[in-house]
Amino acid sequence: MMSPPVKHGLTIVHTGNGKGKSTAAFGMVLRAWGRGFRICVIQFLKSETGKWGEVLAAQKLGIEWHISGDGFTWTSKDMDATIARAQLGWDLAQEKIVSGQYDLIVLDEFTYPLAFGWLDTAEVLAWLRQNKPAALHLVITGRNAPPALLDYADLVSESREIKHPFQQGLKAQPGIEF
Repeated sequence: MMSPPVKHGLTIVHTGNGKGKSTAAFGMVLRAWGRGFRICVIQFLKSETGKWGEVLAAQKLGIEWHISGDGFTWTSKDMDATIARAQLGWDLAQEKIVSGQYDLIVLDEFTYPLAFGWLDTAEVLAWLRQNKPAALHLVITGRNAPPALLDYADLVSESREIKHPFQQGLKAQPGIEF
């Protein structure tokens, strides 16, 4: 008799300049929730004060959700505090990753602290290689994913912008962008 296949937790990166990276990750969250997965999401840029549609849905579904950002980083009035929040988010992510309490963890917009140099990519990847449980699925989203992260990942999808309503002067819309 054959033994059941060993579950291999994937590291998945959604990157690129197009819309849909977080949306793809949240689609995976919904699919995993439907399968009874234990899920944790940590967002690295969004402000804690925002009432984002995905957060409202997660609250209704009972999905654990954390926000470690303070809004759009390019408008930060205190970059030291913004960078510190990213580090606190990574500290929380490390705690959640090693806890053994989750089947799927999403680090939404995590590429930004890496690309901006707020976190050292080599150190993050070394830590993941050493500590990420083999069965844990880890999804990372954001633009400008560092090449080393792409090499480390099992699956990489790139979202390419072709056309966006913002280019026509249309603002982000509730339920579509947030």
